[in-house]
Amino acid sequence: MLASVLETSSFGEIEIPCRQDPDLFFAEEPADVEAAKAICEDCPVREQCLADALERREPWGVWGGQLLISGKVVARKRPRGRPRKNAEPVAA
Repeated sequence: MLASVLETSSFGEIEIPCRQDPDLFFAEEPADVEAAKAICEDCPVREQCLADALERREPWGVWGGQLLISGKVVARKRPRGRPRKNAEPVAA
């Protein structure tokens, strides 16, 4: 079924939200990644999308409402650059 998700923009009457702006799901900015994850919340194929992405070990991107890096789910994307020496909590 996932091949269909990747290749078609809809399933009959059901629109697949990631097809509207696919670049957002591979964004570099943490805020954009969170926006992509929010779009996935109501997607009718979200669970299948995530399961198949994990099976394929997708190298990165938002799949099924989760951020994958190196084929594994991570909680959030770190901003680019070097981490601070004095780590402060960062709002996600």
